[in-house]
Amino acid sequence: MVNIPVLEQINQILHILFIFLPFLWALGTLPPPDALFLWAMEQVLEFGLGGSSMSTHLRLLIMFIISTGTAVTSYFIPSTVGVVLFMTGLGFLLSLNLSEIVFGFKHSVTGHRVGTESKALPNGLEKQFTWKEYLFYSIVLVLALLETGLLHHFAGFSQNSKNSPQAIVGYILMILFIILWILKEIQSVYIFGIFRNPIYPKHVRTVTLFLEKQTTLMKIGVVRRILINLVSPFAMIAFLSLDSSLQGLHSVSVSIGFTRAFRMVWQNTENALLETVIVSSVHLLISNTDIWWNRNLDTGIRLLLVGIMRDRLIQFISKLQFAVTILLASWTEKKRRKSTTTLCVLNIVFSPFVFTFIVFSALLSSPLLPLFTLPLFLVGFPRPIQSWPGVVGTTACVCADTVYYYQMVPSLNTALQSAMAAGSLGLLLPGSHYLGRFQDRLIWIMILECGYTYCCINIKGLELQETSCHTAEARRVDEVFEGAFEQEEYARVCSINEHFGNVLTPCTVLPVKLYSDARNVLSGIIDSHDNLKEFKGDLVKVLVWILLQYCSRRSNMQENVHKTENKGKASLIILPPLNTSPQTESPEDTDSLNSENLDDWSDDVFGEEPTIKKGKEEKDQLKVLPGINLPIPGSVESQGVGKHSTGTVTENSLYQAVALGYPATDKGKQEAMAYIPLMEFSCSHSHLLSLPEEWISNCLPNSKVKEMSSLFPEDWYHFVLRQLECFHSEENASNVVEEIAKDKVLKDFYVHAVMTCYFSLFGVDNMIPSPGHILRVYSGVFPWSLALDWLTEKPELFQLALKAFRYTLKLMIDKASLGPIEDFKELTNCLEEYESDWYIGLVSDEKWKEAILQEKPYLFSLGYDPNMGVYTGRVLTLQELLIQVGKLNAEAVRGQWANLSWELLYATNDDEERYSIQAHPLLLRNLTVQAADPPLGYPIYSSKPLHIHLF
Repeated sequence: MVNIPVLEQINQILHILFIFLPFLWALGTLPPPDALFLWAMEQVLEFGLGGSSMSTHLRLLIMFIISTGTAVTSYFIPSTVGVVLFMTGLGFLLSLNLSEIVFGFKHSVTGHRVGTESKALPNGLEKQFTWKEYLFYSIVLVLALLETGLLHHFAGFSQNSKNSPQAIVGYILMILFIILWILKEIQSVYIFGIFRNPIYPKHVRTVTLFLEKQTTLMKIGVVRRILINLVSPFAMIAFLSLDSSLQGLHSVSVSIGFTRAFRMVWQNTENALLETVIVSSVHLLISNTDIWWNRNLDTGIRLLLVGIMRDRLIQFISKLQFAVTILLASWTEKKRRKSTTTLCVLNIVFSPFVFTFIVFSALLSSPLLPLFTLPLFLVGFPRPIQSWPGVVGTTACVCADTVYYYQMVPSLNTALQSAMAAGSLGLLLPGSHYLGRFQDRLIWIMILECGYTYCCINIKGLELQETSCHTAEARRVDEVFEGAFEQEEYARVCSINEHFGNVLTPCTVLPVKLYSDARNVLSGIIDSHDNLKEFKGDLVKVLVWILLQYCSRRSNMQENVHKTENKGKASLIILPPLNTSPQTESPEDTDSLNSENLDDWSDDVFGEEPTIKKGKEEKDQLKVLPGINLPIPGSVESQGVGKHSTGTVTENSLYQAVALGYPATDKGKQEAMAYIPLMEFSCSHSHLLSLPEEWISNCLPNSKVKEMSSLFPEDWYHFVLRQLECFHSEENASNVVEEIAKDKVLKDFYVHAVMTCYFSLFGVDNMIPSPGHILRVYSGVFPWSLALDWLTEKPELFQLALKAFRYTLKLMIDKASLGPIEDFKELTNCLEEYESDWYIGLVSDEKWKEAILQEKPYLFSLGYDPNMGVYTGRVLTLQELLIQVGKLNAEAVRGQWANLSWELLYATNDDEERYSIQAHPLLLRNLTVQAADPPLGYPIYSSKPLHIHLF
């Protein structure tokens, strides 16, 4: 063996290579073992066995083992017909999303067996496989096996003739390829990424207008999907079945080549069609049988070599485009032009070496690594398509804005399904990256896996709080999309893409159901004296409406659980007598009498900005419930604080008088508190609207109750009673309502509850509230009053009072914007709309996130902008809007991610202001770094692998 020339040459090459290994390791060119192993499996699976990159490492390992076993098994099958049928059947089955199909089948069987509806499947499988899809796959498999077996058994194999059956099928495939290529190109806004598609709608702003103009394109997309899913695979199977190479059994080349070919027909139909057309064309053009291509290679190996060359050529073009973009980006950046001019000149002088690096990187299918994103190129180590270790979608920098992406993903998934099926996003290949844009949201989409009628993707959401770099690149993204999708009607028919050098190429727009975000300045509304004066009167009405609605629903719920035995008897409300015995003043009472306490809850001397002091006074005076958020002064939105426990409250303490803050009086001479003795309802149905016993307030002085009772709107109270739905089951409902309306005891209970809440919301002074007061109470921080402790000990009533206050604020804004309320009916409709279609609260509330996930049609929040010194309103509106989507240069993304990994892990350059993450409009460096997996990147949302049906 020492004398074998080939081994001697390999020995010499390895001696030279070993010398450079430490240097290559230091530059990060040598791959880690796990990355090398996964990369090798991906390459063998894709180019040797006809498979696809998989969404997880476990799926990749299992599919690699099964696919290898298929190729090995085909070698030992003794019959040619058996080999062809085996390759066709296994190729079709392995190209399907088998794991989800099996899981969906088990799930549906279990659901039918139990007799319950099946829940949504995990991993983003929005809908289960139906029996129609199982039937479709079964029919396609049977037809494919019949076609393969019959053609291989009965047709002739005159391969050298240009009039042979295989040659005729080759002509058909060429025509199919041309038709599919044309249909694919006209689906996108740009042809070749350069010329604008004249068929694509020029100017679209609304979903309705876009769908009307896209009708023709959708019809074309249906034709294209039929040609790809049905016509092309059967035509290619006919081409392969008629090949004479299949007559040679027990050949390794036949087993590997045709196992891959029969798999590629289904796994990646468009690429398989291209490869088959190239092989067929070469065979028709080169009639000489003595050349190496025709003599030593069978059709399966030819297809394999063409597939590798196709992939490496596409990678080479993408890497070359990325390298040119890096050079242009360095040259056009004025701040760095002096320092990068030398590098650009060196790249031009040593262009053969740069070209060699690009070729070598393409051959290895490894990223082209620009050091610090400067024109200094290295060959990155080979790595899987996903670029990052770990399971996709398990890590993200979750924050309050994550919920917006979480809500929109299901609808985006559906929109992507239609666009991918129609071909609007171009050729779907694992490792492709797309960028979506809507308002302040940036959506990063990566294709992980592709197969027959399915595609697996990962969706990431980038941060909404835009930094300067983020804003600069987002502005360029908007410019790129506006130039493509918002052209004037009189623009040229076939214009040129002005941003052709950018790594982003616009593709299409997607109609997605999501929240639009509108922020308004409330100057002139919230600080208007007339509006604030009306606010107080409206608040009493809203409190009455909310309490009556609550008690009505409460009685309905109780009746559904059990029937009250004494329903027809008079209901008694028994209140404990007021304890008028002399009370010992507690330390808390002493603290509450300090003059500083009222200063803790006061407007700032410089304006209406809310001010809240910290410390013992806040703990004692500003007692809040768990889940109630205190605002940070000067913030646009309030942030949450720690929870406060009110402790256990005895029954008697609920009715004790609270006299904090009044002048000290002699023992036994305290002012009598409002007290309701044992009383009986005059109407037997009043119990349906009775307030909970602990809500009957006796914490206010009689004088205060009498003073504020005059504000109670009796006519509104009677009107709301007549609108309630809890009496529909009663006979003579109208008479029952009239009897309840005349029940003075019930009305007095509501007067006390409503006015106690009203007093708690406005504090000691019954004055016109200030904007700062409005914001503080809206944020859940009530002013100190006699009834504050009493109210905070009743969490449910506290929340109802807070909700009434927030509804009233929204009502005040609507009246100022849309006009006054004409009558009680209109006011009721308005409040019912708030109850059913709105969530009115704080962005920091957990219920805000719940409302978004429940897809409430509208959300409103009040805030304060300290920079502008104004109060702001934020409205989220759920509607179907258009998201603009473009395709990114995959090699540019892989190269920048490779540099990020090299710079942080090898060069240990973790400077937050380093050059490689600075904004650049051509490369979109900052956005690309954000989209990397944590800890190197920081997307705020990352989905688990989502399986999209392209059926």
